Amino acid sequence: MDIERIKNGNTKYLAKNVVYYSEIGSTQDEIRKLAENNVTGGTLVITDNQTSGHGTKGRTWNVEGGKNITMSFVIYPDCEISKLEGLTIKIAEAIVEAIDELYGYKLSIKEPNDIIINDKKISGILTQSTTISEKVNYILIGIGFNVNQTEFPLELENIATSLKNEYGKTFKREDIIIEILEKLENKIADIL
Repeated sequence: MDIERIKNGNTKYLAKNVVYYSEIGSTQDEIRKLAENNVTGGTLVITDNQTSGHGTKGRTWNVEGGKNITMSFVIYPDCEISKLEGLTIKIAEAIVEAIDELYGYKLSIKEPNDIIINDKKISGILTQSTTISEKVNYILIGIGFNVNQTEFPLELENIATSLKNEYGKTFKREDIIIEILEKLENKIADIL
């Protein structure tokens, strides 16, 4: 993965600091540790192989190493918790718009945090925040996106897919990451 290219994307805040692991249990757990130690806002943790990522309803987010996007980042908004209303949908919209702009593919949002194509999940979002009274201390945003994975565990075959499975070609993950972060930064500019 070309980390320098991601850092040099057209964002002012997100992914200017990137922490890369070839393999890690969970990017979300790692960014939480970093946030607790006041890492720079916008720091992105990304891996080629996430071995115990967090999915919805306590499930694990399964990945085929080196093929997908598994990333998490932290922001320190100066706002009250009420201002975060609709944040997950804004993230989902950024993902949908990024794929549309890059490739003309139409993905859809299944609220609250899934991205769907052809009735199968292709991406998921995990947002977590900590607060001090009514003020937000930090927000952790995790994104899993199935890009070039071709095989899924039996229990996911009928409910999960990837861009490669849908369109039969290999995609550059960096292109997708950069576009998602650019779109997202614009959508959440009011809390950065």
